Amino acid sequence: MIHQDSIDLMDVFEFLKEVKDKSVDLAIIDPPYNLNQGDWDTFKSHSEFMKFTTKYLNLVINKLKDNGSLYIFNTAFNSAFILSYLVEAGLDYRNWIVWYKKDGFSACKKKYVNSQETILYFTKSKKDFVFNCDDIREPYLSSDRIAAAQSKGILKNGKRWFPNPNGKLCPDVWEFTSVRHTNKKNGKTVKQSHPTPKPEPMIERMIKASSNDGDLVLDLFSGTGTTAYIAKKLNRHFIGCENNNEYYRIIKERLKNGN
Repeated sequence: MIHQDSIDLMDVFEFLKEVKDKSVDLAIIDPPYNLNQGDWDTFKSHSEFMKFTTKYLNLVINKLKDNGSLYIFNTAFNSAFILSYLVEAGLDYRNWIVWYKKDGFSACKKKYVNSQETILYFTKSKKDFVFNCDDIREPYLSSDRIAAAQSKGILKNGKRWFPNPNGKLCPDVWEFTSVRHTNKKNGKTVKQSHPTPKPEPMIERMIKASSNDGDLVLDLFSGTGTTAYIAKKLNRHFIGCENNNEYYRIIKERLKNGN
């Protein structure tokens, strides 16, 4: 039996079988990428990886409310296949979000250096879904121009435009430094408790944008529990699973201690 407002130590498929259909407002999925980060991220082939991916996505779709939303992380290559699958499954495509990781130097000389990951954003409905655009506004880039526009405005298409005091609407390119680089000690990167943690402010943006107070957030492949932790911080309910004992221990401590 799964427990609300806690993460269960369970296999993802066994867990999803226990989740009530049409009960989830927002699903944030940080799944395996098939990049051999560990046993959990290693598959015999791309075909086997996609079979695994579509199997859990089929279950997730059933768990989403009719006005629910879904974010899923992956590589750009994998995301092209996942996007096609989700469209065929009937979900409504919203955005291909590029996460610019600012992850330091990478010595890649046979192609362009990879400095991003993909986040696909889908909703179950074309029109009826939560998107709190004003809760995730960003600072304007040109502070001098915006300061001048506050009093006189800027002429656009024959109309006067005045800047929003809370900043500009959020774009689909997100600049968040990787956790590996924000947790440096004495200028050096250190080994993380999980190989692929996601920045808390990025998860916070998703939850603020696509859910409201009291909504239920699904945290699959929970890792160290960042999504659950932020959901709790933002007064959302959450459910989720992790099948690694060490990561599960970290999640329990994190949710208990609030850090």
